Amino acid sequence: MTMDYQGLREKYQQAGQGHVFTFFEQLSASEQEAFLRQLSKIDVEEVTKTGKKAMEGPEILACQLEPLPTEVIGDAAANREAWCQLGMRLIQQNQVAVILMAGGQGTRLGSAEPKGCYDIGLPSHKSLFQLQAERICRLQTLAATDGQDAVIPWYIMTSGPTDKPTRDYFEKHHYFGLKPENVIFFEQGVMPCFTLDGKFMLESKGKLAVAPDGNGGIYNALHREGVIESLKQRGIRYSHCYCVDNSLARVADPVFIGYCASRNTDCGIKVVPKSMPEEPVGVVARRNGKYGVVEYSEISQELAQKRLDNGQLAFGAANIANHFFSTEFLERVPTFADQLEYHVANKKIAHVDIATGEMVKPTKPNGVKLERFVFDVFGHSKAFSVLQVDRMDEFSPLKNGPGAGVDCPETSRADILSQAERFIHKAGGRYLNKDIEVEISPLLSYGGENLESISGETVKKSSILNTVDDVAAII
Repeated sequence: MTMDYQGLREKYQQAGQGHVFTFFEQLSASEQEAFLRQLSKIDVEEVTKTGKKAMEGPEILACQLEPLPTEVIGDAAANREAWCQLGMRLIQQNQVAVILMAGGQGTRLGSAEPKGCYDIGLPSHKSLFQLQAERICRLQTLAATDGQDAVIPWYIMTSGPTDKPTRDYFEKHHYFGLKPENVIFFEQGVMPCFTLDGKFMLESKGKLAVAPDGNGGIYNALHREGVIESLKQRGIRYSHCYCVDNSLARVADPVFIGYCASRNTDCGIKVVPKSMPEEPVGVVARRNGKYGVVEYSEISQELAQKRLDNGQLAFGAANIANHFFSTEFLERVPTFADQLEYHVANKKIAHVDIATGEMVKPTKPNGVKLERFVFDVFGHSKAFSVLQVDRMDEFSPLKNGPGAGVDCPETSRADILSQAERFIHKAGGRYLNKDIEVEISPLLSYGGENLESISGETVKKSSILNTVDDVAAII
C-alpha cells in the first residue's frame, strides 16, 4: 500500500467520516489503492463542513425582490444589425469561444447515451451535438476573411458517466467537420453524497457514492481542467455558455456577443418573456439588490402577476440557461467562490448499509446531493446585462421523453422545422401545402441567410436542404 493509509484514515475520523473504512480490510490490494486514491482527492474536513452548512439551510434573511431595471435589458430586435456586425467582427478576430454544459445523460429520454447524442427525429436524424457543431462550422465560414480562417473553439463540459461516450461519439463522427484541436473536452467535478445526518455514503464497499456538483460546478472545472489558461493562450475575450438540451440554441450568437461586448458586460444572460404569470420557470431579477435567478416557488402569486406600466410582467424574464462571460470574469470567480452556497437536492441514492454490508436501493429519498447553479455568480458581476430574445426562435428545451407533449423530442423537432419554414417565408418563398416539411442544415444557413434563390418560389415537396443547389430541387 503506497498511500498514507493511516494519515488518511485519521483525517476522515477527525472529520466524522471514519465509517467509510468499515469494509477496507475486505478489499483486494488493488481495490484498496483505488479507494485511497478517491479518498485522497477530497478535502474531507472542508467538504463535511460544506455539507453540514448546506443541510442546515441558508440563513433566513428578509428577502426583497425587485424586477430587473430597464437599463440592463436589451431587446434582440432593437439594434440587431449593429450588434451582429460587432459580434461577427469579434469572431473574425478569434476572440470568441463557446462553452457547452453537456454533462447530462439521456435517461429521462429513454436513452443510455449522453443527452447531446440524442436524435430528436429530424428528417436528417442529426443529434443535438451535430446541430450545434454545424452551427459553429457555419459561423466560422461566415466570419472567414480572405486568407484568414475564423476559429471558434468549443469547450465541452462532460461528467463522469458521459465523458468517454462523448469523446468517442465526436471521434466516430470526425468532430462533425470541426478541427479536433478546437474541440476541447473537460470534466465536471463531483461531490460526495450525504446521508440525511451528514455522513458520506458508499456506492460499494470500496467506493464513495458521488454525484456531479451541478452546472455551477463549471467554474471550478474551468480552472481545475486548464480551460481558463487555454482561453487566455488563445486570446479569447468572450465566451458563450449554454446547455446542450436547447435544440434551438444559437451557438456563439453574434447578436448576443455583440450586445454584451458593446456594453462592456462581464456576465450576461439571454431571457425570454414568460408565457403566462403561472409558468413554472425561474426568472432573472434582483434579490436584496443583487442580480440572480429567482425560482418560481420563491415568488408570491401577487408578484408573479404584477405588471409594469407597459403591460409586461414585472417578473417575466424567464431564464433559459444561456450565458455570456468575459474571460476576465471567469478568471475572477475563485476570489468569491467561497461565498457561493451549495444547494441541497434530496434524492434516492443506492448505497451500502454500513451496519450490514448489504446493498440498499431505496424507494424514497434517503440522501442528499449538493450542487451549485451556473447563475449563482450573477451577484458578483460588475457589469451585468440581459438580452431578451424570441422564444420561438431561440428556446426549445428537451427535458422529457417521447410522447410527453411538452419539452420533448416531438416539440424540439417541430420547433426546428417551424423555424425553417419562417426562414423560407422571410426569404420570399412559401409552402405549397401544410404537409410539407423542410429541414435546413445549419451548414447552409445559421439564421436565415443563403436562401435568396427561393424568393418568389413555391416549395412543392418535403426535403433536407444541405446546399444552395438543394434549394432548386424543391421549387
